[in-house]
Amino acid sequence: MDSKLKRAEALYEAVNQLIRVHQFRDRESICSHNVSVAQCYALETLVKRGPLRLKDLAEEMCLDKSTTSRVIDSLLRKGYALKTLDPLDQRAVQLSLTPAGQELYATIHKSLIAEEASMISDIPDEVVDAALALLGKLTVAARVRLGN
Repeated sequence: MDSKLKRAEALYEAVNQLIRVHQFRDRESICSHNVSVAQCYALETLVKRGPLRLKDLAEEMCLDKSTTSRVIDSLLRKGYALKTLDPLDQRAVQLSLTPAGQELYATIHKSLIAEEASMISDIPDEVVDAALALLGKLTVAARVRLGN
């Protein structure tokens, strides 16, 4: 196996393990707030992107519309999201967060960021910066492959 393939395999294993640990951590931290990880991702997307149509939210979350619809329906029932008429097209609806949804996301986000800060506290800044650059490039490459 050539060195590029060995690096690719090592990268796959490292990213795979990191994702697994993060997903477990996220489930533990997020689900304690009575929302699923997918619901939290929807909250986060609506915080960062603002009001969106269901189709746009689904694309941003890399989910199909029916799955995203179920996620949003649960957030609507819990009082964390709203459906309103799209001001640009009165036939369409857009999704946004209620103040309670924004507050919940802020609470969860603060907790997760504190954990991240703890994890990188002993790692030199230049190593963290290089890791951030690599992860950013990998994310862009993955989105391109997915057509996003």
